Amino acid sequence: MPRRKRNAGSSSDGTEDSDFSTDLEHTDSSESDGTSRPSARVTRSSARLSQSSQETKNTADHDESPPRTPTGNAPSSESDIDISSPNVSHDESIAKDMSLKDSGSDLSHRPKRRRFHESYNFNMKCPTPGCNSLGHLTGKHERHFSISGCPLYHNLSADECKAPTERQLRYKEKVAELRKKRNSGLSKEQKEKYMEHRQTYGNTREPLLENLTSEYDLDLFRRAQARASEDLEKLRLQGQITEGSNMIKTIAFGRYELDTWYHSPYPEEYARLGRLYMCEFCLKYMKSQTILRRHMAKCVWKHPPGDEIYRKGSISVFEVDGKKNKIYCQNLCLLAKLFLDHKTLYYDVEPFLFYVMTEADNTGCHLIGYFSKEKNSFLNYNVSCILTMPQYMRQGYGKMLIDFSYLLSKVEEKVGSPERPLSDLGLISYRSYWKEVLLRYLHNFQGKEISIKEISQETAVNPVDIVSTLQALQMLKYWKGKHLVLKRQDLIDEWIAKEAKRSNSNKTMDPSCLKWTPPKGT
Repeated sequence: MPRRKRNAGSSSDGTEDSDFSTDLEHTDSSESDGTSRPSARVTRSSARLSQSSQETKNTADHDESPPRTPTGNAPSSESDIDISSPNVSHDESIAKDMSLKDSGSDLSHRPKRRRFHESYNFNMKCPTPGCNSLGHLTGKHERHFSISGCPLYHNLSADECKAPTERQLRYKEKVAELRKKRNSGLSKEQKEKYMEHRQTYGNTREPLLENLTSEYDLDLFRRAQARASEDLEKLRLQGQITEGSNMIKTIAFGRYELDTWYHSPYPEEYARLGRLYMCEFCLKYMKSQTILRRHMAKCVWKHPPGDEIYRKGSISVFEVDGKKNKIYCQNLCLLAKLFLDHKTLYYDVEPFLFYVMTEADNTGCHLIGYFSKEKNSFLNYNVSCILTMPQYMRQGYGKMLIDFSYLLSKVEEKVGSPERPLSDLGLISYRSYWKEVLLRYLHNFQGKEISIKEISQETAVNPVDIVSTLQALQMLKYWKGKHLVLKRQDLIDEWIAKEAKRSNSNKTMDPSCLKWTPPKGT
């Protein structure tokens, strides 16, 4: 009896199915005897082939490889797979073809190639360190695989890049319509009512808020109040805060009374008071005005400890070593935490240097602000924490501190960058400073070709910060395979006009007034 050629009935390891072979032999013997039953043969053959094709499909999906012939080679096309036998009748061949179609098996290897490409794209990752490849700069794709589409590289998040949905646009239009209904102003009777309420209750009650804004905004504010109150209740039930503790609301600092913004981990016996009294020279904190008055009569400090490394007019900068003046630096960090949200360093001050800016008068050197930096920064951070005191904000002192940090980096012949994350006000100040530095450089630049590296070396600003600022100013374009820096004259003219208005201001750092040599690592 001739041996039958069978591919579709072969198992995943290339061996033949013994039951199927026995069945075919039985079929041939029946034909030779002349007592065959065609319908039964067709049914059994169809069932066997359907089951075999299903097993082949499952095996191929599991192994992610194309089906193989009995010789072990992958077929080049569907014609290479022989599902008929020369000794089987024409009706059986038709039945086998129908069973293959009914089983839904596709012997072509093209879908497997498509699955391979899909898995290949899935395994690709964005080259930006710390990026998970989610999101896209255009907001139209769920993933990205290059720097050009990376939101993190452009200092954005995936949510910030998402385009608004139709529902969000409709909601925005609805809010705009609601805000148009806002009253133009208060009537005379309403103003008198509000003033009477304020005189009667003072700060013990919330001011009347009706008719000050649209009903939508007022309702939004009420819901925010309720949500904040609920969060406070949860924290109180968890024991994280208690009534009257860790709630320093104001501090008496020199001739100023300052409202605090955030929690600072002062000792509990001081934090529960709600109001602290501080010496503005040594930064010691006290419980009462009487203790502060006695302290000021004995305190011999009139300026921060450390070396005065810069002086121009009434502005001075002192370099304070956290290892040599530990108590002062710890008090400075506790004070800064009252106005900074992201600060976590309070007591471990020894690895840091503190640069304190002061303004001098006949009573002493008053604290304007400060920044700290690591003595040995592995990532070349030139600022770890920076703060301008609230009474000196919006006067240009923040930019002076930032400029001074880059001035020290120039003396060290290094390229610096602030440590992340930055606070909201710190990010605004740094972006404004980087913009001013780049516009000044482009205004004075006379060449035809410009290099990011050259800008970085001359200004001591990190190239990543330069690129992000150029992108924010829409001055960096990609054209014919190259990145081009566009010199926008309108922005430069606007900066020149601002500089002319404040030309008489002394809120600039003079490098000639710096008397400093980089300290050796300790």
